[in-house]
Amino acid sequence: MSAGGERVPGTLFVVSTPIGHLGDLSPRAVEVLRSVAAILAEDTRHTRHLTDRFDIPTPLVSYHEHNEAERTPGLVARLHAGESLALVSDAGTPLLSDPGARLVEAVVAAGLPVSPVPGPSALLAALVGAGLPADRFTFFGFLPRKGRDRQEALGSLAALPHVGVVYEAANRVAETLAELAAAGAGERPAVVARELTKQFETFHRGTVASLAASMAAEPPRGEVVLVIGAGAPAPAPDEATLRAHAVRCRAEGMSAREVQRVLMDEMHAPRNLAYRIAHG
Repeated sequence: MSAGGERVPGTLFVVSTPIGHLGDLSPRAVEVLRSVAAILAEDTRHTRHLTDRFDIPTPLVSYHEHNEAERTPGLVARLHAGESLALVSDAGTPLLSDPGARLVEAVVAAGLPVSPVPGPSALLAALVGAGLPADRFTFFGFLPRKGRDRQEALGSLAALPHVGVVYEAANRVAETLAELAAAGAGERPAVVARELTKQFETFHRGTVASLAASMAAEPPRGEVVLVIGAGAPAPAPDEATLRAHAVRCRAEGMSAREVQRVLMDEMHAPRNLAYRIAHG
């Protein structure tokens, strides 16, 4: 209760937990997990090992993709009643290819506080260890297993103009890389990051095609993250080609500004050159 007698709602803490090395659990995370009314765990048996290791007596509540629809309203009610709760996944940061989005959305919709407790993430660990540009990236999570959805995802990844990150089961790594190569990404740089933060942490580097071959010959073990680098940018056409395209655009009734935009967006011309040709 507040000083005025109004009930103070609880907070949903979204807590990152180790992806392998137990030393990565932050002191703040331990403090939060000890202070809340309950820990919402993807697999209570798995999380129990963590809470026992850090002497955290907080009760565990099972919360996963098969019961989240049923349990979410009751958890929101507990927050309304003033109890704070912590959401964890089996490893890493919840919501990143793990359950929890439904609950966070419901809590936000109810006007209740959500507080992240940052920490380990396989996505970020793979990015910073891969040695590829990480200023812009797209996270695909786990790709669809089959059908049109999978082909569309592979096509999007192969056409990506920056880094893409994929979670993949070890026994499907070679197949996924081979499909990416077939989709036109064979010469793109890539990294197979496995067992991050664990004893046998390894980064295999090469092209998509070369890694597809090496992973087929010697399949990886453990948890795997694929980091697919950007392809080489397409060279800009020469000035004569750009001028010829500008003439066609003008013939279609485009303004100078529209011609400049077409030259930049479709022909990948530098801004200054596109301006000079469009307004020349």
